[in-house]
Amino acid sequence: MKNYRAELTGVFGDPVDDNPTGVVEEAAFAAKNLNYRYLTIKVRPEDLETAMNSVRIFDMRGINLTMPHKIKVIPYLDELSPAAEIIGAVNTVIQKDGRLYGENTDGKGFVTALKASGETLENKTVTILGAGGAARAIAVECALNGARQIHIINRSQEKGMELAALIRSRTKSDSAYIPWTRNIVIPEDTDILINGTSIGFSPNVTEKPDVDYTSIRPNMCVCDVIFNPCDTLFLKAAQKNGAKTVNGLGMLVQQAALNFTLWTGEEAPVEVMEEALRKEF
Repeated sequence: MKNYRAELTGVFGDPVDDNPTGVVEEAAFAAKNLNYRYLTIKVRPEDLETAMNSVRIFDMRGINLTMPHKIKVIPYLDELSPAAEIIGAVNTVIQKDGRLYGENTDGKGFVTALKASGETLENKTVTILGAGGAARAIAVECALNGARQIHIINRSQEKGMELAALIRSRTKSDSAYIPWTRNIVIPEDTDILINGTSIGFSPNVTEKPDVDYTSIRPNMCVCDVIFNPCDTLFLKAAQKNGAKTVNGLGMLVQQAALNFTLWTGEEAPVEVMEEALRKEF
């Protein structure tokens, strides 16, 4: 018997017009011959509760959350993953039997992409630029995956100190806040350097984080969360110093792959998803 009802997934955000996740997920659904759809839906902040109720009403498999909903969605969920509870933000919701389970795949996607590049976090010292949503999720997941020390470089002292304190209190890693002064020198003990800010994201492709690039050394692995462009000025400058680099495409693809598996229960076709994203950018 034919089934004319597709299983629904999607993303809620405002704005959401420039979110490419649907292209990646739809390519994966087609590759696995699944009758699923991914809807990109504008949801205003004042309508979030109604929208989350609709996830249950429409029996959606799940939903992604982007700005400004990642924190405000939490009161409407029934359960959080341990990582999402520590991070205090959710970007993925799984719906099962009328219950909404909140997860955060931002940091998990980064860690998976990093490991796929051949790196390990065990006993490493990580330096993160920024303390916003992406940086926060990545910092927590790095800590949960064995990082020994995490330096937080941020312009806002309050946010930077709060994130460092969170890591120290909720994980086994040590962490310290470093004020982001002009032409900041990257700590000498850094093994993995991560740009967790939006600096350099299209259309601002001529910008790069204000750091002392001579302090980036060949033994470092330098990562960027930005996927458009994938080869940012930040990464190009690091490459000139001989550092290994990991771009933001892998993080986005691995994040989407985790979402796919959480919603469908099937292994994600990662190569298909990566190719779909490359075609977009």
